Amino acid sequence: MRFYRVPGMSLAVVNDGRIEWAKGYGVLCAGRSEPVTPETRFQAASVSKPVSSLGALALVEQGRLGLDAPVNSGLASWKLPENHLTRKNPVTLRRLLSHTAGINVHGFRGYPAQVRLPTLDQILDGLPPANSAPVRVEEVPGEEFRYSGGGMMLVQKLVEDATGERFAESMAEQVLRPLGMLQSTFQIIEPTDSNPEFATAHQVNGQPVAGRWYRYPESTAAGLWTTAGDLSRFVIELQESRGGKSNRVISRRMTEVMLTPQKETVGLGIFVQGSGPAETFAHDGANIGFRSSFAGFANRGQGIAVLANSDSADWLIHEIARSVAEAYAWPTPSGP
Repeated sequence: MRFYRVPGMSLAVVNDGRIEWAKGYGVLCAGRSEPVTPETRFQAASVSKPVSSLGALALVEQGRLGLDAPVNSGLASWKLPENHLTRKNPVTLRRLLSHTAGINVHGFRGYPAQVRLPTLDQILDGLPPANSAPVRVEEVPGEEFRYSGGGMMLVQKLVEDATGERFAESMAEQVLRPLGMLQSTFQIIEPTDSNPEFATAHQVNGQPVAGRWYRYPESTAAGLWTTAGDLSRFVIELQESRGGKSNRVISRRMTEVMLTPQKETVGLGIFVQGSGPAETFAHDGANIGFRSSFAGFANRGQGIAVLANSDSADWLIHEIARSVAEAYAWPTPSGP
């Protein structure tokens, strides 16, 4: 951690279908003494996508969203502009979750403290104060993989229109509470000193980000706050749901769909690779000042979740994952 200038980390290991251990390392903020604990929340960044996807798939099984219906049939107050690319190949929820909808906007920059936040519609149309481009179809839907945070914003709009609730409340109801992820939230947390349970973001040089952290109203793409333990509960549920042992959010059949590659190595909101005992599902994330990663074996009760409060944590997370894989004799090279 000293070498990579990473002030704080949270790590949890899943073994035999349970959280074997979860620990915090380092401090919440460089230059201060408050320690990271297993209860410390970190921004999960793009790890928000698989958690959001699970909630959207729950709504599909409830009949409130269509997996293969054109998205405009489920959108009420805002519609995705159609063009020549969508005439024969509509944008669907399946294509949005698998990043094959041809949607632009790779990721989001976030908003510093005290800067006015855009509404969801302003983000979708790229209107001030949004700092990202309008979300639009730029390639033929269904043909190619194109990673798109913009596409996940359409998922956010679909969920809100289908439930009549704010996205954060809907995900708490559909995913977080059923899985016992009680220290996780999609609510926008304001960066103040009165939030000591939240880690401060740090730059590559190890210095704190001005204002503690950036805010991400792009909830589906980057807005989740979580702990390594809660993220491990998500991993365990996918493993047990895949095995028909627990289906607290979606059915075994839908879990199979979620963990089946649609194009290249991407399932529905999650990346999958390998086969047999080495089959894994995983995702990582990067917000300003935060890095996150999780991986789980699809057919084994083993996995890992790592969260860090530094832009320079990528290689450290990689080294930790390799060390855990060695210690627990995980299958390679397709293991986490």
